[in-house]
Amino acid sequence: MQPIHDALVYIVDDDASVREALAWLLRSRRLASESFESGDAFLARLQAGFDPTQPCCLLLDVRMPGTSGLALFDGLLARRLVEVMPVIFLTGHADVPTAVDMVKRGAFDFCEKPFSDNALVDRIEQALARSREVQARRRAQDEVQARLSELTQRERDVMELVARGLPNKLIA
Repeated sequence: MQPIHDALVYIVDDDASVREALAWLLRSRRLASESFESGDAFLARLQAGFDPTQPCCLLLDVRMPGTSGLALFDGLLARRLVEVMPVIFLTGHADVPTAVDMVKRGAFDFCEKPFSDNALVDRIEQALARSREVQARRRAQDEVQARLSELTQRERDVMELVARGLPNKLIA
C-alpha cells in the first residue's frame, strides 16, 4: 500500500518493537515514515539531507541511551526546526512537570505509552497540518521578499509612503 500523503513522520525510539508497531500503524493509515533507533541516528539523517519543504512531524521517545529525546528536542529548538517539524513526545514514564515544560517550550504534544492508535494518528494528522501551514506561510513570505527585491529604489520609497498611510496626492 503506497502512502497517499505528501508528508513524512519520523519515529525516534530505542525500542525496535515500538518503532515497528508505529511504522505499521502509519502504513495502515497510508502515512510514510522513517524510523531511527537513537537521537544520534536521527541527527545524522538530518545532517545528510533534510527537505524543509516536505511536511513532517517527529514521534520522539523521551528516554533513550545516548542523546535523549529531551536533548534532541533542545537541539531541534536551537536549529529552529520545531516549527516546521512538530514534535510529539512518547513516553512510558509519565512525568507531568516534564510534559508541561516541553509543551510550553514548543512540543506539539506529549503522549503516554500505551497510547490509543486513533488518538495518536489524530494528533499526527494535526501536527502534519501545522507543518503544512507553517511551510505555506514561509513560501508566501519568500514570495513577498522576492517581489520586494525586484522593486526599484523609487518604487520602494513610494511603497513605504503608501504603507505609512499617506494619500496619493502627497506621495506624488
